[in-house]
Order: sequence, then structure tokens, then C-alpha cells
Amino acid sequence: MQAMQDKTIKELAKDCRSVEDVHEMLKNLFKDTLQQIFETEIEEHLGYKKHSIEGNNTGNSRNGYNKKTIQTKFGKTEIEIPRDRNGEFEPRIIGK
Repeated sequence: MQAMQDKTIKELAKDCRSVEDVHEMLKNLFKDTLQQIFETEIEEHLGYKKHSIEGNNTGNSRNGYNKKTIQTKFGKTEIEIPRDRNGEFEPRIIGK
């Protein structure tokens, strides 16, 4: 596991030339991680993966995203919270 983490860090760090670059990279990594968590949460909520035919005629489906700006240790970050047609999806990690 440590070797994989080292490889990831090296890949991410190769484009960093300053401390500001490192902060921006960490901000983007944080945002991308949140987005993946949201996608996983809505998949669990709806019971099927994005673009899966299993979702046809289930009575509820994805319905775009709501944008939200959050304040993090890395500054303000705009995230996109997925929504469902019935308005029942409530993300666990960050509320609407």
C-alpha cells in the first residue's frame, strides 16, 4: 500500500514548482475526492451505477447537480452535489 501511495504522490508532485502549486494540487485533490464520495453516495442511494440500465423505470434517477461553494483549509472550493428526481438524496459528508 505504501508503494502505491508513494507513486501517487510522485505523480502529483511532478508538476509542482512552488508551495502555491502544492496547495493548488491539494485543493484539487480534495475536491476530486469529495466528488467521488458524492458519486458513490448517490449510487448507494439509487441502487444502481450511473448509465446503468438497471435504473430504467425505477421511479427515481439522477437529475444533474447543484453547485455549492465551501470553505476549506485550502480556500474556497466549488463542488457539485448530485441530485435525484425525487429530491430525496441527502449527501452524508456535506449537506445540501
